[in-house]
Amino acid sequence: MENNTFGKDILILEGFNIPSQSFIPSFILLLIVYIFIIVSNIGLVALIFRNSGLHQPMYLLLCNMSINDVFGASIIIPHVLRDLLTPDSQRVIRYMDCVVQAFCVHLHASASHTVLMIMAFDRYVAICNPLRYSTIMTHRMVLGLSVWAWAIAFLMVGILIGLSVRCLAAGGLFSLLCDNASLFKLSCESVLINNIYGLGYTVVLLGSSIGSVTLTYLRIAMVCLRSKSKTLNSKALQTCATHLAVYAILLVSGFIIVILHRFPKLAAHRKVASVMGHVVLPALNALIYGLQIKEIRQRVMALFHKSKVASMDAK
Repeated sequence: MENNTFGKDILILEGFNIPSQSFIPSFILLLIVYIFIIVSNIGLVALIFRNSGLHQPMYLLLCNMSINDVFGASIIIPHVLRDLLTPDSQRVIRYMDCVVQAFCVHLHASASHTVLMIMAFDRYVAICNPLRYSTIMTHRMVLGLSVWAWAIAFLMVGILIGLSVRCLAAGGLFSLLCDNASLFKLSCESVLINNIYGLGYTVVLLGSSIGSVTLTYLRIAMVCLRSKSKTLNSKALQTCATHLAVYAILLVSGFIIVILHRFPKLAAHRKVASVMGHVVLPALNALIYGLQIKEIRQRVMALFHKSKVASMDAK
């Protein structure tokens, strides 16, 4: 694909390099996954808000993750679905639309880290300070932590994208989606400050994320090793394993995308990894938390049971 633009603010996007006979099956599969993400995550949020028994800090914080997953999937998947049915020559995007998409992509990724950080803090208080849990993790504290998680991500991403759009140079995007790395390559300004801030952004976000989660679980592990309570250890294992599984998937998918950006010859692999990172994780989050958390699993089973009884009565 030539490195050019159709107009002053029209950019060319690359698509998947897949056989034409695979477009329709890929479209249908991705559409089914998207519907599952939307229904499962919104259903999880609705279930938590409808049941007063689930109005606990852990579940209210979980709503942040579900909302973020719906947000991230809705930014990425409809765009990919459209491009699967669009000829190569017509895969274009306006520059400002590209900027907005890049901002949303990075906001989703950054909020995933900050939300998981406050969820780790919640687990730390619940396990290490159970007698003070209700006084520390009040509804006001949960609201404050949620606002903090989104505000920090919004501010950091806003500066990151703002530095990359100071000036647009002519060119196409050798990427399936708009992100900071793609916009960075189109900037006609000096990129020294972009490199400095980009490195600082990565160090601060990942450093604080990995550091806080690691310290939190080290403290939890110490408490569990000292405790002789099987109930405490079982509860800690159940809730912490779920959180760590989600966090590990997030880190691995993020690192794969960042690493593949450094190897232009692996552009096709980067496209797949980018989409999978924004598709698989939102789908897995709903499954992992929905099936692992006992209270939510019981509520879901109760809903299915009521639905089955109602259908039998109707017959």
